[in-house]
Amino acid sequence: MILLRSVDEISVPLRNPVVTIGNFDGVHLGHREIFKKLKSTAKLIGGMSVVVTFHPHPLHIIDPSRQLTLINTVEEKITLIEASGVDCLIVIPFTLEFASITAEDFVETILVNRIGMKKVIIGYDYAFGRGRAGNVGMLEALGKKLLFDVETLDPIISGDTVYSSSLIRRMIRGGEVSEVVRFLGRHFSLAGRVVHGAHRGKILGFPTANILTDKNLIPADGVYAVKVKIDEKLFDAACNIGSNPTFGTAPVSIEVFVLDFDMELYDSEIRVYFIERIREERRFDSVEALKDAIANDVARCRSILDSTPLLIYTEYLEGM
Repeated sequence: MILLRSVDEISVPLRNPVVTIGNFDGVHLGHREIFKKLKSTAKLIGGMSVVVTFHPHPLHIIDPSRQLTLINTVEEKITLIEASGVDCLIVIPFTLEFASITAEDFVETILVNRIGMKKVIIGYDYAFGRGRAGNVGMLEALGKKLLFDVETLDPIISGDTVYSSSLIRRMIRGGEVSEVVRFLGRHFSLAGRVVHGAHRGKILGFPTANILTDKNLIPADGVYAVKVKIDEKLFDAACNIGSNPTFGTAPVSIEVFVLDFDMELYDSEIRVYFIERIREERRFDSVEALKDAIANDVARCRSILDSTPLLIYTEYLEGM
């Protein structure tokens, strides 16, 4: 895949590009259908499949008070889109100056004149540009003038539920990490560096790795059965997210107890895949009661992880 981090890197129009535009946070199953259609259409006309996205997320610039949390970091999103098999990904830096461009100027100046767009494929509800004026009707009118085609895809639905990034965010924030797989298409994960914590885990008999992550979307407080990737190897683990209320008040932390593992992990980079939430975080009346609960948690995690296959993006994208 060709990765361009600015349209300024395009000196001549691309070859018969079929384009889709969006934020694509999560690269979920709905996005996957758009990419499938994008690639098959580009192949039919002997062109390139081109994804246009933005960084930072436009709402982080236009309305930072909303404090939007994202399913993926930008590098995770790039990895997932590349694995989807598209020919080119253009990540446009989103600034207040860029936000002032009208939808019409964006289409004519960037998509048509710079990229060379021959066809655009968008989701049924996507809108872009200043005031979100870039909708299907505007694109179809401009397409007649600037000689490009427009195709709109119907929503991807499971039962009565439409696949969407906002739905997936709500589910993850609610701790519904096993349920979200049917929309996200894979297990939610986060990566981080192992740092020093309060060292209570070792005292309790369950030494944990304290994770510092750049991800701003974190599952609800509680105990989770997880898989962790360490040096490209997978291990079963139990994860606690919360403030350890048995010991008083403390900042929220992400702690992982890796089963049957006794190597030093400080400063290591690891990835945590959330398989199932097994309980909420709670305050125990004594340290002994907490130790008994952790032992039960670990046993439940072993049972869950023995019977649940991990779905990561390579499996998620098979057949695309």
